[in-house]
Amino acid sequence: MDSASSIPVPAVPAAGTGSSARGVLVALCITEITSWGVLYYAFPVLAPAITADTGWSTPAITAAFSAALIVAALVGIPVGRVLDRRGPHALMTSGSVLAAAAAVAVAVAPSLLWFAAAWFLAGVAMSAVLYQPAFAALTRYYAPRHLPALTTLTLVAGLASTVFAPLTDTLAAHLTWRGVYLALAAVLAAVTIPLHAIALRRPWPASSGDRETAADHPARPQAIRRITRSRPFWLLAIALTLSAFAMYAVLINLIPLLTDRGASPTLAAWTLGLGGIGQVAGRLCYRPLSRRTSVRGRTVWILGLSAATTAALALVPGPMHLLIAVAVLAGVTRGIATLLQATAVTDRWGVAAYGTLSGILAAPITIATALAPWAGAALAGTLGSYPALFTVLALAAALAALLASVPDPSQQHSSRQT
Repeated sequence: MDSASSIPVPAVPAAGTGSSARGVLVALCITEITSWGVLYYAFPVLAPAITADTGWSTPAITAAFSAALIVAALVGIPVGRVLDRRGPHALMTSGSVLAAAAAVAVAVAPSLLWFAAAWFLAGVAMSAVLYQPAFAALTRYYAPRHLPALTTLTLVAGLASTVFAPLTDTLAAHLTWRGVYLALAAVLAAVTIPLHAIALRRPWPASSGDRETAADHPARPQAIRRITRSRPFWLLAIALTLSAFAMYAVLINLIPLLTDRGASPTLAAWTLGLGGIGQVAGRLCYRPLSRRTSVRGRTVWILGLSAATTAALALVPGPMHLLIAVAVLAGVTRGIATLLQATAVTDRWGVAAYGTLSGILAAPITIATALAPWAGAALAGTLGSYPALFTVLALAAALAALLASVPDPSQQHSSRQT
């Protein structure tokens, strides 16, 4: 492996955390809640009404929604390059305009083909307004003190389902699903377009100690290629992708597993909600964890904990309070994993090319997350039971932890030289 794969690209000087940077954080907290709420969490609430009104099958409309997430993952790769070169201002502002237009297109779709095309458009918008560009903005603006800002954003944006699922349901009691999407499109436009246009006007910090830009620095494209073609990068990508697939397949299939074990549907739903509280707790734990562990060490521990909780759900038949505790611990792991992914690039390769590298790293992870609900249900049917499904998912998560534990030979060589 080329030793340059573990050498950070030129670092970004500290951008400071003055009032202007705090304004960026506040604005992104608001826009992420709104964008996630409208583009993601409204759909599962409205899906039954869409099927009942149109006659389109639930698998068909869900496939259109999942396709949007896959489009977002693929488009996220060039979006990351644009972020590194230009910053988030024009990208996230235009992304908000496109997101509002996509929500209107979903609302007025006269056919299933139109509906799918509208979600394709929404996927392009997602790549420009959801977590990846927001993480890139905060990582650059707050460098090197970006972890508290990222933690704050994920904690606040985690309330998107809490805010928009009930709001969507309330609107659906008075409007058709088309009317709800039109109303949500108006909310999305009114909130996110002006906030992105105003708050993100702050100058994009230079990408090196001098005044060169990312596009002007002659070594950066070569350094980025060496990183993305290196063994550590692809081992990390495969490990995080396997882990994400297992985590989200567990999340979607937790309720049927618990009901098979004797829980009532209400108790199973409450358990899923408690897992959401666990996610918040996990995000709060990540900062102290990062101070006490190495990069590779905490990656292995987090992915290993995911494997352990999944295995426990597969193998422990009860009592129910023990299964609930394990489900909450699995939620803690998911919460930590969000910040683990957000900081994976900066912890290993620096800040300057964060948008490009995180876009490439996030693409297979997002695709796995999009496919996990369908694939998990299909595997459960093939294997014959949910405990068998969770056993397979635990093995996948354990393989992810094993891949994350593989040391980087170039770093070992560097340590010996030191």
